[in-house]
Amino acid sequence: MTKREVHASVKDERLVQKRRDQMIKGAVNLFKQKGFHRTTTREIAKAAGFSIGTLYEYIRQKEDVLYLVCDTIYDQVRDRLEKDIDIKQGTIESLKVAIANYFKVVDEMQDEVLVMYQEAKSLSRDALPYVLQKEIEMVGMFEKVIAGCVDKGEISLTSRERELLAHNIFVQGQMWGFRRWALQRNYTLEEYIEVQTKLILQGVEKNGNLTK
Repeated sequence: MTKREVHASVKDERLVQKRRDQMIKGAVNLFKQKGFHRTTTREIAKAAGFSIGTLYEYIRQKEDVLYLVCDTIYDQVRDRLEKDIDIKQGTIESLKVAIANYFKVVDEMQDEVLVMYQEAKSLSRDALPYVLQKEIEMVGMFEKVIAGCVDKGEISLTSRERELLAHNIFVQGQMWGFRRWALQRNYTLEEYIEVQTKLILQGVEKNGNLTK
């Protein structure tokens, strides 16, 4: 899937990145409070710390901001996961570490993750498939960790089961961001990680068979 180009009239790439980072930070707070459709480009410019005229030097339309928000959030989450996930160990322990690290990333970026899932539906038809593909690629990182465990004989799962388990891990991590307002009444982040990891993996026996 080809990345969509967001045109800017400014040629200095470092300045473009700096201004867009400011734009994204301001937009995340606004989108969380008001939603994408009720937020104006003038409000985004003000939150970013510059004029509406300056804003349009770095984008062409408001939807460009939403695309940049989603694209950047996925890149940040993916980069964090790539640093923390070891797909080569092939042990249940390495899978547990991967789950814990991912849940912590979601906790740290919960505003960004929440905005992305609330507002991604507002992306244009050409932009949405690209953004969604980036999520599938992140799920694929967990699938590789699980596949490593299968290859080392730690567990025995079919390719379909590995894929579903990877999606399950991804969704349970997101749930902390979506439902933290309720979950924090009973769990700290560490407790949530411990319990969810147990629930996610309880169907996999130590002898390498999927519990029926």
